[in-house]
Amino acid sequence: MPNRLETYRVEAYNTAKQSENKMHDDNVARRFGFSGGLVPGVDVFAYMMHVPVARWGRDFLSRGLIEARFIKPVYDGETADVDATEHNGLLTIEVFSRTELCATGTASLPATATLASLSDYVEVPAVAERKPVNPATFETGKWLGTTPRRWAGQDAADYLADIRETDPIFAREGLGHPGLIQRVMNRVLVDNTILGPWIHVGSRMQLLSAARVGDEITARAKVTANYEKKGHRFVELDALVVANGTTPLARCQHTAIYQPREQAAA
Repeated sequence: MPNRLETYRVEAYNTAKQSENKMHDDNVARRFGFSGGLVPGVDVFAYMMHVPVARWGRDFLSRGLIEARFIKPVYDGETADVDATEHNGLLTIEVFSRTELCATGTASLPATATLASLSDYVEVPAVAERKPVNPATFETGKWLGTTPRRWAGQDAADYLADIRETDPIFAREGLGHPGLIQRVMNRVLVDNTILGPWIHVGSRMQLLSAARVGDEITARAKVTANYEKKGHRFVELDALVVANGTTPLARCQHTAIYQPREQAAA
């Protein structure tokens, strides 16, 4: 029988009010029909990750599989309720805010993680000079890299506070939260072009190794799709996220609207 887990409740926090992506700015987001600036999808994803980490601990951080789709916005200061049901080893996760279903996903703990070879993912640097996005920026088959990112010391502690994560495993064992991997996936877009307002709409992440605080993290990403749907322009990425140039942390599929309808039509 399905087992309903205790609801995990978060006071959502918009960590990106000052970011280059103005979809997190109240005034700009309202132009696109939202009530205010969006809490980043990668942070909503981090809220969702609390549940499988609480359920499986270090094992999940080493080989867990999680995916999420973002349906409605979560707004700064609003309560986000993360509900989960476990059945036959699969967690079905839903995020509700303002009584609306905002995100759905699943998480599981495979017996083993499928090995990923560094040689299968081409390592390239981020572009030397970012230029405004155009159809060639995310050409299918293109390889994209990121500027190395590192969260150590106070930066690591601040990140946990920003995503409201209180599970002691991260500080106790010096581990990096897997939400950081998702932030690096966003950097695949941001480090390689100048975007207008854009929206992260979904991700799938197979964890391969637990990140450590202070790891230098990069992504090796391939554009797998670039298409128009309902006036929006989408990009899909398949990436290996790597620590210190040697250790695969996760294989990620990442989907974003890089030009929303209003902007694409401009």
